[in-house]
Amino acid sequence: MPKNNIKFKLDEITCLYEITKAIHASLDLRKSLYKILDLLSEHLGLSHGSIILVDPDTSEMHIEVAHGMSAREKNRGRYKLGEGVIGRVIESGQSMFIPNINEEPMFLNKTRSRGRLDKSKISFTCVPIKDEQKVIGALSADRTLTKSFMFKNNDISILTVISSLIAQKVSLLNKINQETDRLRNENKRLKKKLDKKYSFSNITGNCRKMQEVFYLINSVAKSNANVLLLGESGTGKELVANAIHYNSLRADKNFIKVNCAALPTNLTEGELFGYEKGAFTGAYSQKMGKFELAHGGTIFLDEIGSLAMESQGKLLRVLQEREIERLGGVRVIKINIRLIAATNKDLAEALQDGFFREDLFYRLNVYPIYLPPLREREADILLLAEHFLKRYSKEYHKDIKRISTPAIDALSQYHWPGNVRELENAIERAVLLCDNQVLHGYNLPPSLQTAEETGTQQSQSLEGAVSRFEQELLIDALKSCRGNIRQAAKLLKTTERIFGYKIKKYTINIKKYK
Repeated sequence: MPKNNIKFKLDEITCLYEITKAIHASLDLRKSLYKILDLLSEHLGLSHGSIILVDPDTSEMHIEVAHGMSAREKNRGRYKLGEGVIGRVIESGQSMFIPNINEEPMFLNKTRSRGRLDKSKISFTCVPIKDEQKVIGALSADRTLTKSFMFKNNDISILTVISSLIAQKVSLLNKINQETDRLRNENKRLKKKLDKKYSFSNITGNCRKMQEVFYLINSVAKSNANVLLLGESGTGKELVANAIHYNSLRADKNFIKVNCAALPTNLTEGELFGYEKGAFTGAYSQKMGKFELAHGGTIFLDEIGSLAMESQGKLLRVLQEREIERLGGVRVIKINIRLIAATNKDLAEALQDGFFREDLFYRLNVYPIYLPPLREREADILLLAEHFLKRYSKEYHKDIKRISTPAIDALSQYHWPGNVRELENAIERAVLLCDNQVLHGYNLPPSLQTAEETGTQQSQSLEGAVSRFEQELLIDALKSCRGNIRQAAKLLKTTERIFGYKIKKYTINIKKYK
């Protein structure tokens, strides 16, 4: 084999090797394509290399990257399907070799990038870039013809190999971009759903005390101030904490929740601040603590009044210095967190009794929000009950339209020691038991029907319970029939006479239901 041939083969192999490396070196498509054209010029002497891509929306072809062309020249390189050599290659999917561009009428020279060069000594090669059977673009290059160059037809072969590598890169990046777009859209959808779930409007309450709570939440949400949520168990402290975080400037960062009452005393420090491998027996690997996980976001410490005094001191240092040390570690780790704490205990009383540190109390009590118990929100009981009825009817595929009057009376008369959480559980249970379109008093838990366990009213006799049930049926029938006694009696499968007798017995005012 002649020495020139051997040298050219070596240049081809070197060029292909370098191009393969360049393609896989970056996810930046344009950067990889520019490198390919540089390598074609450096190793194979191919000049004015250009890579043309097809716009999938308009089918217009444009020069994506080019070697030895100005931005203005490159911008001129726009083609329609079948137009010129490039348009023909992309339309047909077949390569073309032009031995002399000066003698080829199909060569349009749209870029006008060859200036004063002798065009009679320039050949032009263009090969399609195919993703499977679909042509997505073209790769082209010039070669200046000299006596020493003998392998002009080999340009098609080498450029075809390179075009397949480009196609693989484009296909991979398209898949990555599609997946990225899918994940981005999914993230937006979930964030929108999350924002809706934890918006202020999702916290049900119209009474004056809850309006004050909404005002306080709205005022503090956008700040970085520590918040202390006070109130009995079941008043919705975690729901408020969610609303504050997801409406804050940290909404896209981590929101870490910790129930301090559930942490064993000997494990509290390790859970909150993390530990290094070998810090204690069983510490087989390094573990990040909750504060470290919450860096940049918000940490919610529920039942903070349950923390032991030793843990309170370490928490105070974290809040003052904004830094932590893992158990068994020597490195100080800076943290940027917002703290929301909650408790159902009277911290002022715990402070006086010596169970809570005074300095920590004042550090936490920057912005206290008191959540009233449900018994102080009488106007919200029916509102909440209907909210939970709608939610659980949908969840359990029940077609329950309303709550009966006796059931409303039972809900209103009960004093709700378990607050909103107890009301939610009561309605969920009632929905499960309800087998028609009206939720009745007998669907409610026994404690609400008789209130025997709560002391809200005396235990009823069998006769009293039957009478109450009978009244409920009569009232429901009147409501359904808009006070029409005949239709109501028919609905209950009884006579008008008996129905009228029962109405008089229980002194039911028919006019209320017309």
